Amino acid sequence: MKLLNLGRSLVRGGHKDVNEQSKIIDACARIVLDSRGDETIEIEVRTAKGLGRAAAPAGKSRGIKEVVPYPPGGVKESLEIFKRIIRQRLIGLDASEQELIDSMLKEVDGTDRFEKIGGNLAYAISLATALAASAGLGKPLYEFLNPNASVIPLPLGNVLGGGKHAGKGAPDIQEMLTVPLNPKTPFDAIMANALVHKELGKILQKKLPNFPLGKGDEGAYAPNMRIHEALESVVEAANRVSEMTGIKLGVGIDVAASSLWDEKRKCYVYENEGKHMTRDEHISYIISLIREFNLVYVEDPVEEYDFEGFREVLKVVPNILVCADDLVVTNATLIKKAGEIGAVNAVIIKPNQVGTLTDTRDACKVAQEHGMVTVASHRSGETPEGHLAHIAVGLGCKLIKSGVVGGERVAKANELLRIGENLGSKLKMATLGGG
Repeated sequence: MKLLNLGRSLVRGGHKDVNEQSKIIDACARIVLDSRGDETIEIEVRTAKGLGRAAAPAGKSRGIKEVVPYPPGGVKESLEIFKRIIRQRLIGLDASEQELIDSMLKEVDGTDRFEKIGGNLAYAISLATALAASAGLGKPLYEFLNPNASVIPLPLGNVLGGGKHAGKGAPDIQEMLTVPLNPKTPFDAIMANALVHKELGKILQKKLPNFPLGKGDEGAYAPNMRIHEALESVVEAANRVSEMTGIKLGVGIDVAASSLWDEKRKCYVYENEGKHMTRDEHISYIISLIREFNLVYVEDPVEEYDFEGFREVLKVVPNILVCADDLVVTNATLIKKAGEIGAVNAVIIKPNQVGTLTDTRDACKVAQEHGMVTVASHRSGETPEGHLAHIAVGLGCKLIKSGVVGGERVAKANELLRIGENLGSKLKMATLGGG
C-alpha cells in the first residue's frame, strides 16, 4: 500500500515554497464537549480554499505510555497555549505539509509525550490541518492520506461492556465484540453488528427481566452479569444474526487487563467474579475463554508491560487476532519491539494516543511491515464526527472499532457508507486471515 508522503516540504534557495491555496490564513480553538459531557479541545484551521475542524476524543481506560492528554492546567491551559503560542506559528504554513505541521508541534512542546501542550491539542491541530488541506484540494480525507485507498475495514463492534466503561456489577472484562467476517458490502457489515445489538437486547431482557437495557460509555449493554453468562449471550445473539443474514460473525473480547492488574499484590483482580488470579492463572483463564467460545479476537489479554505474556497467548492461539492496545499505544517504536519478538499479530491504532497524524501513519506502517492487522479505534469519550473512518481507510486498517449505537459511534459507521459509495467500483471489503 502506497501512502501519501505526508509533509515533504519543498526547499529551494534555503526557503520553503508555500502553496498559496493551501497556506494557513487563520486558526482558532475552543472548548467543546465529548460524548461523556467532558470538556475537550476543538481546533479550526482555515486556508484560502478549505476549512478543517477537529476535536479530540478521550479515553477512560488509558495506557500509561500514551502521550499526556493535557498539561497540568487541563483543557483550559491547552486552549491558552494555542492562543498565545501555536496559532501564530500555524499561520503562513502549508496545510498540505503534514510532517512540517506535526514537527512544529513537537518543537513547541519539547517533550517526548506532549507534556507541555497536551497530546489532545496536538492531535486536534494535526487532524484539523489535514482536513483543511484535503478540503482545499477538493478531496475526502482518506484520499488525501492515500490516493490509492480502496479497502473498507470490517467493523468491530462493542455490544456488551463492563470494566471501566460500565458501572458496578457489570462484567469485569471491558468489551465483548462482534465482527462480520464475510460481508459483501459496507452496509451489510454495519447492519450485521447493529442486528447483533438488537438481538442481544432481547436475550438480556429474557435472562434479566428487571434489566432496563442500560448501556456503558460506548453504547454497549452493561448488565449485572458474570463473564461466562455474558459471553454466552453475545455468542447466542451473533449466531442468531448469522442465521438471519448468512453473514458469519466472529466474537471477540477486549480484556483491558491493565485495569484488572494489581501491581502491589502482583495479581489480576476480578471484582465482580470475586476472584484473584496469578499471572499464569489469568493467562490460562483467558485462553480457556478463547477456546470455549471460539473467539476470533482478544485485545490486551495481559497488562501493559508484559510483552512476554502477549507472546505466550499468541503462541497458544496463533490462529486468532491477539491485539495490543495499552502495550504499544500507537507508538511505532513499541510496535516494532512487539513485532520483533512475535508478541502480537494485531495492534490498536488510536491517533490521539500518539498525538499526530504523522506518528499515526508511522505506527501503521511499522505494524503492517511486521504483518500485523491494524485496528483503527475510537475512544470511550468520542466526538460526533466520522473522521476515524477516513483515517482507517486512508491508512489501510483492516478493522475499525468504533462502536455500534449512539450518535458519536454511528457517525463513523455512516461515514464508512459514504466512503464506500464514493469509491464505487474500486471498493473492496477487507478480509482477515490472508485476505
